[in-house]
Amino acid sequence: MPIHGTLFQEFKEEATSDQFSLQNKKMLKVQMGHGPVMAKSGSMVAYQGDVRFANKGSGGLDKFIKKAVTGEGVDMMTCSGQGELFLADSASEIQVMYLENDMISVNGNNIMAFSASIDWDIHRIQARGAAMTGGLYNVTLRGTGYVAITTKGDPVALDVSGAPTFADAQVVVMWTAGVRMDIKVDTGGLKSMIRGGTGEMLQMAFGGEGYVLVQPAESVADGGHQQSSGSRGSGLSDFLGG
Repeated sequence: MPIHGTLFQEFKEEATSDQFSLQNKKMLKVQMGHGPVMAKSGSMVAYQGDVRFANKGSGGLDKFIKKAVTGEGVDMMTCSGQGELFLADSASEIQVMYLENDMISVNGNNIMAFSASIDWDIHRIQARGAAMTGGLYNVTLRGTGYVAITTKGDPVALDVSGAPTFADAQVVVMWTAGVRMDIKVDTGGLKSMIRGGTGEMLQMAFGGEGYVLVQPAESVADGGHQQSSGSRGSGLSDFLGG
């Protein structure tokens, strides 16, 4: 008995030769012929061909220790072999970019996958008032290759060079090299909270040159918040040394 309808035409696999491409807004397609990739553990939904997976946890002893201390990071798996791999994360929307000898700072919760040629590490963000937030930690991705991150809904990329830029820490997904970040204490938000309102007392303040990506919903769990201290604003280049 034939099947009628457009299901298999509308949702047919998209043909592409790029290492990373979007099958749709919520599913990433990886062409494994370009080499291994790192992907968030548990993000595999399907594959065709001979694809192998090795769980790397937090990525080596040094990163494991940092994750134990900071609470930040993401469990990764190495994917290798031949064929096509499909990745997703709870139907979150996926954004794909290509870094060319560049770097970005990303909330660990939003990392989906990246080329094995990309270097990654966990870093404490030096910022005024960081101790008041319990400490801030991000994952730095650096090098040349593809990166895929997730967002809750369609994000907005804010150019911080045009005007002082502020955001709720739990909606900030990532920022690019050249961006400086500080913590702003919003006394108006504090008064609002005391009155039973929903004001955000602590905000992330951005300046410099580059982009900050924010999503239209707060993260379920924000990145590593163990106590740390900081005394100055910092751009991504300030903490590449660990």
